[in-house]
Amino acid sequence: MKLIPYSMTSLMIGIGIAVTILVLVRKNHLMVNHSVWWLMIAVSSIILGVYPRIVDHISRLLGVHYPPTLLFTIGIALILIKMLTMELNQAEQERKIRRLTQKLAILENDGLQQTQPGRDVNGKPDNTGD
Repeated sequence: MKLIPYSMTSLMIGIGIAVTILVLVRKNHLMVNHSVWWLMIAVSSIILGVYPRIVDHISRLLGVHYPPTLLFTIGIALILIKMLTMELNQAEQERKIRRLTQKLAILENDGLQQTQPGRDVNGKPDNTGD
């Protein structure tokens, strides 16, 4: 099987993404559950690099007359899905931060109420009552 230049490009991009993701996971810069998404993209790119006619076959089955359009449509859809999952993750983190802030405020308030009478939070004499 002879690879044509654009297939080699797709193959090299897929291998590059896969190696980068594996290195980032190994160095703990990327969590394993986030790396699965990127490894699927890398494997897809490698498969399309080795078997470029898959796109032609799938687009024929779906009735798409210009096969590269299918690739762009799928790519845009995947980007939108990734953005949505990132947005959901960010909203969950903001919710957790808000809860932690509220719990911290409650604990600090409890700590203020338990200080000795006549002394401030740092244990210094409170001169406001004079």
